[in-house]
Amino acid sequence: MTFGIGHPDLQHLLRRLQDGVVSRRQLLAMGATPNDLRRMLRRRELFQIHPGVYADHNGRATRAQQEWVAVLAAWPAALGFESALPDHPGFAVQVVIADDRTVRRPPHAVVHRIGGIDARVDWRASPPRVRLEHATIDVMSRAIGQDDVASAFTTLCTVIHSRRTSVARIEQSLAGRGRVAGRRTLAALLADARTGACSVLERGYLHRVERAHGLPTGARQRRSTATGGVTLQDVRYDDQGLVVELDGLLHERPRARDADARRDLAELAISDGLTARVTYGLVFGGQCATAAWIARILRRRGWQGTLITCPTARRALDLRCGVTC
Repeated sequence: MTFGIGHPDLQHLLRRLQDGVVSRRQLLAMGATPNDLRRMLRRRELFQIHPGVYADHNGRATRAQQEWVAVLAAWPAALGFESALPDHPGFAVQVVIADDRTVRRPPHAVVHRIGGIDARVDWRASPPRVRLEHATIDVMSRAIGQDDVASAFTTLCTVIHSRRTSVARIEQSLAGRGRVAGRRTLAALLADARTGACSVLERGYLHRVERAHGLPTGARQRRSTATGGVTLQDVRYDDQGLVVELDGLLHERPRARDADARRDLAELAISDGLTARVTYGLVFGGQCATAAWIARILRRRGWQGTLITCPTARRALDLRCGVTC
């Protein structure tokens, strides 16, 4: 019997599983012969995209089709790095193969060789992909190696906010891995995220303002019902009744500004909680002055601690930290 494009197994693969992409290996496994393949190509039922990989059309490939082409062309392979993260198409498709293999680079793809691939890949996914925890570690490790800790932490926050994994699961995966570049920094970022510091700005405030200057440790992501609904406060110093909200983005819409003002006013009215809003410029570059101002507010509200000189200021000749340290 002649094998053709209408074969039910092929149609199921094309239409339901692989976004219109199929490999020569799969066609032969379904019973097609080399002559059948040549006939389908001649009749323009299939179109070669890469040696041994075909699509059921010759139009522009979608992102999902590019991913399938890359995986099938390098098979056995899986999506990895950014391509395995949620809602992160990126530019080139990132695929991983075993570290003892060499393949011809598929179109629109970057190929990475990794060790222990079977322990890190979910081969049942469609297309197969590195498990989310391991892909997060890979992307963060690469960013740390490029001295881009902010990017590494942004990746972590994006993944955690997708609610598809947790800090604990990523830490568990890291513990089970062998050599990982930047492991100590990566572990520190995970520890920060566990405390509730959920953005680069929040982490910057935690390290550059609060810890570096000896401020008390604030509670992170504390729930508040002052407005009648539930909101989360970035940092709250309970004993002093001070809330620090970290504004990472400029509010262009009046409604957003009104929402912030409403929350600040409600907190002051209901719990006598004062809100201080801190931006990127006050944390990255102006952290010493920011710490001094926060310390003064805390002192007026009962804090008896001592503001210390941060390491950056200590290294600068004749430079004093902010206003008072």
